[in-house]
Amino acid sequence: MSNTAYMVNGFDVSTVDALDPHLQEIVKRRSRLLGPAYKLFYANPVQFVRSEGVHLYDAQGNAYLDVYNNVPSVGHAHPHVTAAITRQAQTLNTHTRYAAEPILDYAERLLATHTEGLGNVMFTCTGSEAVDLALRITRFQTGGTGIVVTSNAYHGLTSAVAEISPTMGPSVPLGPYVRTVPPPDPYRTDGRDVGEAFAEGVAAAIADLERHGIRFAGFIADTLFSTDGILPDPAGFLKPVVDIVHRAGGLYIADEVQPGFARTGDAMWGYQRHGILPDLVVMGKPMGNGMPIAGVVARPEILADFGTKIRYFNTFGGNSVSIAAAAAVLDVIEDEKLLDNSRTVGQYLREGVGDLAEDHPRMGAVRGAGLYVAADFIRPDTGAPDGDLALAVVNGLRERRVLISATGAQGSILKIRPPLPFTRAHVDTFIEALSDVLATVEIP
Repeated sequence: MSNTAYMVNGFDVSTVDALDPHLQEIVKRRSRLLGPAYKLFYANPVQFVRSEGVHLYDAQGNAYLDVYNNVPSVGHAHPHVTAAITRQAQTLNTHTRYAAEPILDYAERLLATHTEGLGNVMFTCTGSEAVDLALRITRFQTGGTGIVVTSNAYHGLTSAVAEISPTMGPSVPLGPYVRTVPPPDPYRTDGRDVGEAFAEGVAAAIADLERHGIRFAGFIADTLFSTDGILPDPAGFLKPVVDIVHRAGGLYIADEVQPGFARTGDAMWGYQRHGILPDLVVMGKPMGNGMPIAGVVARPEILADFGTKIRYFNTFGGNSVSIAAAAAVLDVIEDEKLLDNSRTVGQYLREGVGDLAEDHPRMGAVRGAGLYVAADFIRPDTGAPDGDLALAVVNGLRERRVLISATGAQGSILKIRPPLPFTRAHVDTFIEALSDVLATVEIP
């Protein structure tokens, strides 16, 4: 079995001997030193040596347009963020068991971006840790263990979180207390209201847990349903799900690792776009532009008992340098008006991809929110998802020095997710490259 198993756009190590000799040596060295679990992107992997803004640069100095990475949310090596990291690293870096004001200043700013009612924040190093903590809080608060997720969800890599991440594949089995529901896909509800159909699925999953003697604890979803195919519309369809979760005695967890920090253009957080108030909100990768900082925002009444009875400490979570990075990210989002940019440039991006789809019958629906856009590839004879064509397009773009990937259960959906400072000029470059690939790609 190749190392592409259960990873969309993964490099197949069996083809390593076809690579450029220098890259071939790097790949073999990776395998020898890091083991087989580490995966590379693309049929022809690429080595990067530096980055700036929305570009990555290879060892020959070639610039690659980044239309994929959300971790450097305000752009690669942003000077304001790197300066803040440097200053703090030269001054103090310690944990949260000493009294310090910067973490409190940042917590106040961060909580002010969330909806009223969410008043506490706990810091971790990674999104996986944050989800793990959210699960602990949820189970403590409810006394239950049962969790409901969507059928191709991804929430992280710890043992507990991998068990609620179906997209990890059959070699990572779901926990016995986990139930899955079909994603809220308006194209597969037979004309029914997507919110009602989705809520009914959640209710059925909760009933199945209880029928098997498993007390329901909570529901968790990425509010853009990124690995399920990027399903943002219609805004507001999550409201009935919140009601069902609460009526069943559970907590609603909003996973904002991908939708958060101005990504959708409509609001700072994806859940706000739906007009809901979660019980817990999980944040991750974009928080520190790549520095190890993540967290859980909660309604204070949920943490009141947990915080007094459960000893929780994360040595590196909320460390001084990561807090400085996170504060600088908020500065950039505000000062450079990146929420507005995500909305306006995102609309321009969707229109550009949509125009291409009209001329290419194997491109299906185009959808998105802000700077997060999806484009389906389908087989015109059956309408079935076409993962082979999507992957061919992804690799064709890579050869034109444009970075992108795919998502969805069959890997048939282009995942278009650039850093937030993306401009209309960058969109034009991407659309030109995508048009060229669509005109020349060999259709599998």
